[in-house]
Amino acid sequence: MTPFSFISAGQIIFGRGASQEAVKSIRPFGQRVLLIRGSSVQWADTLTAELQAAGCEVTTFIGHGEPDVATVTRALDSGRAASVDVVVAIGGGAVVDLGKAAAALLPGATDILDHLEGVGPAAPLVLHPLPFVAIPTTSGTGAEVTKNAVISVPEAGRKVSLRDARMVPDVALVDPALTDNCPKGVTLSSGFDAITQLVEPYLSSKANPLTDALVRAALPKGLEALSRLAESEEKEARDAMSFASLMGGLALANAGLGAVHGLAGVVGGRFAAPHGVICARLLGPVLTENRLALQSSGADISRFDEIAHLIASAFDLPPQDCFDSLGGLLDRLGVPRLSEWINSDADLYSVCVEAAGASSMKANPCTLAPARLHQILQAGL
Repeated sequence: MTPFSFISAGQIIFGRGASQEAVKSIRPFGQRVLLIRGSSVQWADTLTAELQAAGCEVTTFIGHGEPDVATVTRALDSGRAASVDVVVAIGGGAVVDLGKAAAALLPGATDILDHLEGVGPAAPLVLHPLPFVAIPTTSGTGAEVTKNAVISVPEAGRKVSLRDARMVPDVALVDPALTDNCPKGVTLSSGFDAITQLVEPYLSSKANPLTDALVRAALPKGLEALSRLAESEEKEARDAMSFASLMGGLALANAGLGAVHGLAGVVGGRFAAPHGVICARLLGPVLTENRLALQSSGADISRFDEIAHLIASAFDLPPQDCFDSLGGLLDRLGVPRLSEWINSDADLYSVCVEAAGASSMKANPCTLAPARLHQILQAGL
């Protein structure tokens, strides 16, 4: 059997009602807490009061949208002014990434750009991160169990990663109840991100038996849950979607991703399209192009057949052209096309040339030339 390694959060607490364990999980790390939260996460007020009742000093920082270098710098200023002991993030994947970056950089004095991939030297962290507790309120990125934080660098027109194995959260507290009644648009876009983060590690050149097991346990549940949530609010489906997102985070942290995310980092950085929408719109075209490329080389494509069967079963699509049918499904579900953010005169070929060198591309099951990436991106418009 091929050797492999596996990283995960120090502790994973999963289940409906798990948020009741939050104070117990946070308090042992210290008294001074930097609480990074999404602006609409009302439960953060409850947690703040409970932490204060437990003797903690809480400094709150509100994250708006996907984090960029300037936002990370402001969060660091808040944390350093309060000499915090521990960072807690409550919100969607962007908020969790912001918290992860803050925890990673607070102990040192280096500039964030020194550590970013693609736009800087990607230097390893000088000091070990502060303790970090991640509490997601959407089911999508799986950021609560990954070793990187995605940061936008506007002047470079890119989204890149701050990455270090020590950045994996100390505690990942996943309570599906915190995702209940999430708006449909967010549910669908983040949900397709979660699905993509199960599919890409399964097809990855770095897949291993443990990541395969996680994907096989979670992908059918996640697809069925997303199909049900597209129709109505349902607690059982929220639970399954949270599980799928968590497993996707574990899978990608250990097996990598692929061309969907390779393109998404550049497209999102240049055009500010939402990450989940990009993943949703590019998943089908990437699967089609990868399967064609592998089939023409005589490689085994049985995993693509597995994925096609699962997607077709969940969304009542024809298995034989399931990947090509995803675009029409997204239209019916109301997921926007990328043309809402990308102008018709945009230089998409240069985007694809840049994306071809993205870190996520390294695990794609085959090499896709910029011309093929251009076809994929055109299909998402």
